[in-house]
Amino acid sequence: MQFKEIQSKTILTKTTGYLDIGFTHSLNPYAGCAFACRYCYVRELPIQKFKGTPWGGWVEIKRNAREVYRREIVKLRKKELPVNIYMSSATDPYQPVERKACITRGILEEMRANPPDILVIQTRGPLIERDIDVLVQLKEQCTLIVSMTIETDREDVKRIFAPYAPSIKMRMEALRKLHLAGITTQAAVSPALPFTPEFPKLLRGIADYIWIDTLAIGDGAQGKRSSRLKMPQLFAENNFSEWYQKDLHVKLEKFFKRHFQSERIRISRQEAFLN
Repeated sequence: MQFKEIQSKTILTKTTGYLDIGFTHSLNPYAGCAFACRYCYVRELPIQKFKGTPWGGWVEIKRNAREVYRREIVKLRKKELPVNIYMSSATDPYQPVERKACITRGILEEMRANPPDILVIQTRGPLIERDIDVLVQLKEQCTLIVSMTIETDREDVKRIFAPYAPSIKMRMEALRKLHLAGITTQAAVSPALPFTPEFPKLLRGIADYIWIDTLAIGDGAQGKRSSRLKMPQLFAENNFSEWYQKDLHVKLEKFFKRHFQSERIRISRQEAFLN
């Protein structure tokens, strides 16, 4: 694993594309991601394609992220502009390096003094449990949602598609602790991978919302990036082809509605993340 500390010129990036659904900015505390999920669309973005090092083999640590955030949000506030942040779109804010680097925690601590209007934290890292103390304070200052990626309830499936990601059990336990702390939680079934009929029941009581996404429609390129990453072949090799359909999200929505109220279910990029 290659680690490099960098000085970032900016930390808040204006949203475009699939994030232009209520968010004004994305925030990535790191570049690169050690979880190295096989389906990750960032593999197909310029930041990786021209890197020369395999995805999952490098991480850049934005050492000055807290200070840059402070500077940028102060400017935005002077202009009386809304600040609705999605953290993160191209990395995981709670990948292993965060345990020592504390870049994400530093940003959250700064947000207590300079809060955004909306903050959605997207992660698959149970390490977020460490920051519950800060998050509990922050939720009183802005609209806060912690969205935990839980693509399946099957560890055997996770090992095929995301072998270096934390276990499903650990993620669910983290979501439970966040929920018990009074933090609004979301389970991101994103991308939806083969799961058991019991999956929704496991999420009930720990997730306030369910976010459903699929590789066929949710990679930011109508499935083209997933196709280039050979996801259809990987599904076929493991006899999961029925889970790689363009209308899968429709079927999953109907299934999850048996366990969650309709207003608690959000579908892919077709509707606003926050409504």
